[in-house]
Amino acid sequence: MASPEDSFEELAHLDKVIHEPARLAVVSALSTCDGADFTYLQHVTDLSKGNLSAHLSTLEEASIVVISKGFAGRRPKTWVSLTAAGRTLVEEYWETMDRWYAALRSQRIERIEGS
Repeated sequence: MASPEDSFEELAHLDKVIHEPARLAVVSALSTCDGADFTYLQHVTDLSKGNLSAHLSTLEEASIVVISKGFAGRRPKTWVSLTAAGRTLVEEYWETMDRWYAALRSQRIERIEGS
């Protein structure tokens, strides 16, 4: 298990693009499926259309998501999915957070037991 010091250093190097809370919500939602439409992402993240659109643009520029536009009947539809690299980044992000939390919990337990 990593020491808390190693975990803190690891946290300092987290991908800043996906670490931002709104973008983290988007990529976390996308990591649970093959892709989602804009309306669904807006619903689960509770972001405004403009805010979600801006975050999706940032994620697309970083090659974390791919955005495709089309129609469902006569209605325009925007579909978003993680790229393979984006999926890997999200998995690595959560693995890092799990290691950090485990290291902190173990230190807290040792301090409590050592008191």
